[in-house]
Amino acid sequence: MKKLFFPAAATLALSLGLASCGSDKTAETTTTTTDASNTNPADSVAAMAGDSARMAKPGGVMVDGVAMTADKDIVDNAMGAKSVSTLVSLVKQAGLVETLKGAGPFTVFAPTNAAFDKLPKAAIATLKAPANAAKLKGVLTYHVIAGRLLAADLKDGQELTTVNGEKLHISVKDGKVMVSNGKDAPAAVAIADVISKNGVTHVIDGVLLPLAK
Repeated sequence: MKKLFFPAAATLALSLGLASCGSDKTAETTTTTTDASNTNPADSVAAMAGDSARMAKPGGVMVDGVAMTADKDIVDNAMGAKSVSTLVSLVKQAGLVETLKGAGPFTVFAPTNAAFDKLPKAAIATLKAPANAAKLKGVLTYHVIAGRLLAADLKDGQELTTVNGEKLHISVKDGKVMVSNGKDAPAAVAIADVISKNGVTHVIDGVLLPLAK
């Protein structure tokens, strides 16, 4: 029976779960294959640029009072949003900046600072420890899908294969898109369809933690 990569019950359990977990899967973007369920037929630079117009937001989606525009890549847009600064810091630490500035396209579920604050401080400290660099990368790449998926492309009951090879589960209720590891309470999409030149970001209110094998 599966147990959580980071059991949510207590700080000690979180730390032990991180230390003992053997699921250190990280996928090199050069070898990642896109699961059929992730594929959007409209994937292209032209289509991504057109999404802003289609959503009637040619000036970009506003996050923290800053316009996230389609002429910037995912990382550059994220760096302009204060509410995801913790994620940006961890992406830098994990050495994933150049990956997420690449051609893509990528779909990123981006937890807010408040989402990370829900985790016990010991769990965050453990993630940041140099000895756990592979696990940090595994958690971060669990938030990334190869391919460009807008909120309208996400369907109730859909499964997505992440860049680290594990599955994310999509649920939609009353028009609200939520995403989870299939066991924990889902994170809700707070700001959808932040279009960048190499993909799309959905800001979410929870951190997604892969399940241990």
